[in-house]
Amino acid sequence: MSSLSDEKILKILSREGLLTDKQSKSIVKKAPEQRRKLTQIEKVKGSGVPGQDIEHPVTMVDVVASLQISLSGKETGALDEERIVKALTKHLKVPYKKIDPLQLDLDVVTKTIPRLFALKHLVVPVGVTDGKLEVVMYDPTDAGLLEDLQRVTTLEVTPAMGTKTDILKIIREFFGFQSSIVAAETQLAQPSVDLGNLEQYTRLKSIDEIQSTDTHIKNAVEYLFHYALEQRASDIHIEPKRDQVLIRFRIDGVLHIIYKLPKAVHPAMTSRIKTLSRLDIAEKRRPQDGRMKLSYQHEDAEIRVSTIPVAFGEKVVMRILDPTILFQDLEDLGFSAGNLIEYHKFLQKPNGIILVTGPTGSGKSTTLYSSMGHLASSEKNITTVEDPIEMIREDFNQIAVQPLIGIDFGSILRNILRQDPDIIMIGEIRDHETAENAVQAALTGHLVLSTLHTNDAPSTVTRLINLGVKPFLAAESLIGVLAQRLLRKICPYCSTTLEVDATVLKSLGADEVGEGSVKLKQGKGCLKCRGTGFLGRTGVFEVMGIDEDMKGVITESKELDIITVKKKALESGMIPLRTNAIDKMLKGITTFQEVARVTEKQ
Repeated sequence: MSSLSDEKILKILSREGLLTDKQSKSIVKKAPEQRRKLTQIEKVKGSGVPGQDIEHPVTMVDVVASLQISLSGKETGALDEERIVKALTKHLKVPYKKIDPLQLDLDVVTKTIPRLFALKHLVVPVGVTDGKLEVVMYDPTDAGLLEDLQRVTTLEVTPAMGTKTDILKIIREFFGFQSSIVAAETQLAQPSVDLGNLEQYTRLKSIDEIQSTDTHIKNAVEYLFHYALEQRASDIHIEPKRDQVLIRFRIDGVLHIIYKLPKAVHPAMTSRIKTLSRLDIAEKRRPQDGRMKLSYQHEDAEIRVSTIPVAFGEKVVMRILDPTILFQDLEDLGFSAGNLIEYHKFLQKPNGIILVTGPTGSGKSTTLYSSMGHLASSEKNITTVEDPIEMIREDFNQIAVQPLIGIDFGSILRNILRQDPDIIMIGEIRDHETAENAVQAALTGHLVLSTLHTNDAPSTVTRLINLGVKPFLAAESLIGVLAQRLLRKICPYCSTTLEVDATVLKSLGADEVGEGSVKLKQGKGCLKCRGTGFLGRTGVFEVMGIDEDMKGVITESKELDIITVKKKALESGMIPLRTNAIDKMLKGITTFQEVARVTEKQ
């Protein structure tokens, strides 16, 4: 902060109400010792460049942020680096920029200025618009640096201010990933030689080249995993195209393009991932499935890997299985109070079938695993059969479906019953054999949890009968059905209020809203939610119990139809999916558009 003295920075923070005079005086006394501590830390961290150790001067911003001073008044939490820098931008009359990695172009960040220059001066190019280069700087008052940037880039430079932490993080991650990719591409690119059908041209690499290439690819894959876990991605897609490779992350159910990589690195990157997940790297013509386990920030994350041949090579999709997402308290899944009580009653039954239904990606696995986690104890033997095993947990005896050696959902159930289980989880009921064996397991004293692909709870009964289960057996074995979807939640950091005409809501099915306008919530879009207005997801459920009246409907109807089952379920108190979703909308959890997108009008 070349134009701001320590005293000036403290005065600005006091004027903004972030520090008291007493706190400022205390900081001045502590500053020398704190600077020494922070300088040592910075030396240890270094620059991330072998043989190059850059020591950044410790500013008063670093000193104040490191003290973690509690805020009083309207502000809550600690006086962190972001709050301090925001206060300084008001005085300096420059915009504050929170760098969103998903919005950055890898080439702009890494090819505009050299890495060492960016690291030494704490500056990151973040975009080019109308011939103007936007940069985020730690010290936007450095006129000499701005002149250098304009001379080097031949572009007009528009500065914004960011935190040192954000700038260093982007430089280390983006330049690290880019240097790994460029080095790998240079060594992997082969000369273009067309020998027709005569022979396959192969250039043998030296031992040094092979080892070096392997290192670059390993680094690139590591950066990719770090980035995905940091951004809360649920899936990583590596998609080969004609001239490049797309890397996409699915975050809160929506895919984002993250990188566009050179085609030359794709085979090596795919092979590295296949090696980590114990797949056959030589087999590129047929689909393969594998898994790996990563340690990240003292937590373990399991990654399920699927490869499949497409037009331009092998596409790889990696599902990131976070145990904190997959195993939750039932109270945190999104149940309404009434539905949670009803579902708890299902789980308390000693035997019978509980079915969870919904399309792919609706959170069924989370509900099943969380339910089994709720039931798990040293007194229970829980056995699962899955395709594939979603998440390894020692409390369960988990079996993976392997059709090639005769282990499938239907046939393995007979063997499971000889294992003295109390609770059986079947990944999915797909056919007559599986449905019939699940019913027999339930009728012989076991609690069975499974999934079916149906749109709502009532249609699950007819689907089970269509699979060949006799109506009286379906009625006797079924405890209840849980249909579910996932709704995106409004971002709490940019939530605003809007008024919607009641007639519009009534067209959605919200008959209880009355007349006039209704106040609802929506997200404007901010850096926390990446401009979407949504942050995270919550479940919405439709719980249908099989009481005596419902058993009578199922067994007595010669030709059971969905309408009859739905009518009886509603009479018995079932609340439809959309009604529960509307309730979340009225409580400000989700939006009108999200309810219409995810649920169907009853």
